[in-house]
Amino acid sequence: MSSEVLQSPPLEGDAPLPSPTENKVLPLPDLNATDELPGSAFEGTVLLKEGRDGPARAGHPWIFSGAVAGVEGTPLPGAFVRVVRGDGVVLGIGSWNPRGSIALRMFTRAECPIDADFVRTRLRDARGLRENLGLIGADTGYRLVNAEGDGLPGVVVDVFGEFAVLQLLSAGAERLRQPLLDALVGEHRLRGVFERSAGSARRVEGLSDVVGLAAGEEPPQEIEIDENGARLLVDVRTGQKTGFYLDQRGGRALVRHLAPGRRVLNAFAYTGAFAVAAALGGATEVVSVETSGPALDLARRAWALNPGVASVPADWLGADAFEVLESECERKRFDLIILDPPPFARHRADLDRAMRAYRDLNRRALEALAPGGLLLTFSCSPHMSRESFSRAVAGAARPPLRIQIAAQIGHEPDHPVLPAHAEGEYLQGLLLRRALS
Repeated sequence: MSSEVLQSPPLEGDAPLPSPTENKVLPLPDLNATDELPGSAFEGTVLLKEGRDGPARAGHPWIFSGAVAGVEGTPLPGAFVRVVRGDGVVLGIGSWNPRGSIALRMFTRAECPIDADFVRTRLRDARGLRENLGLIGADTGYRLVNAEGDGLPGVVVDVFGEFAVLQLLSAGAERLRQPLLDALVGEHRLRGVFERSAGSARRVEGLSDVVGLAAGEEPPQEIEIDENGARLLVDVRTGQKTGFYLDQRGGRALVRHLAPGRRVLNAFAYTGAFAVAAALGGATEVVSVETSGPALDLARRAWALNPGVASVPADWLGADAFEVLESECERKRFDLIILDPPPFARHRADLDRAMRAYRDLNRRALEALAPGGLLLTFSCSPHMSRESFSRAVAGAARPPLRIQIAAQIGHEPDHPVLPAHAEGEYLQGLLLRRALS
């Protein structure tokens, strides 16, 4: 369970947004109700403070409220505005929202309208990357738009076969709803788009949740996809996030490569994609642990879609992964353990508690491994850096236990990030070996 769209993090020490008395920010409207399409007329100009424009000049897509010197005009939340540095040079066009700590989300470093043509161009460019990667097929799953990484902040589009799941997670993204839907159903020939725009990221932006059919045909409750020969099921209506964690495609391929002859524990199994990968790779036993009954039921049915796993013993445990790992510490019967937990640090204030949780979880997993066994462990916490995650895992190896880092794992190619946007690299993964003492 990994894929996390970044939420607007609080920034300690941010000053309130300056607003001249003649240009007071208007009360927040019901942004969900607007059907206004973006056009060529910008709704204002935002001036940055001298010396605070460095990240924006380097290509970082977020500008925090503490960097704003003033606002010309009366832009509403989500409005597209010119962003100007202290010496008057235009840095580009961003969407404005004074509600959260991220005051501006940059859509382009050019001075051009954010309109339907802009949306179509961005989508064509995003599709071009996925075509080059060979990910687009009749029944494949791939991420078509990865928010800031594809130049559309707050927009996520996951495609499963002939249907897409759309998430609009910022006020600026909300403004682009109709041109996005028109392009997805029209130009990109998708049969239907189901929207899953919900959660705290929208509430920070002043938006209410929107869940339901957005355009085209209603998708089936479950969509069957093919991932490197594995048949998997996606619940696009009620599953977690968009229904499936596409960001773990590489992790599953690695598990398939590592699985031959190994006894595998798949903790936080969700809908069983890692379990299927392990069995198809030649695992001798696969045990999956998941607290959600509906997810575990979907995992069993996905397993049954793959004839190649029929001879592999499989257990499906509706239980807490921490408790199962603790009970296995004395037995040390697993040769490969996969840990893909939900985010332990959704907010910066959660970091200390998250570090302790990651240490505890990984300690239990390492102690449940047979000597020489492998642990594939992940963090999808948006505020957990690779360095912090590595420290937490290192702290899990209590003497005389000795571990080795065999590989580091990050985001998938269809989850691109901007070079200046380290926050976009939320997925941290380590392949560890319990070395012989």
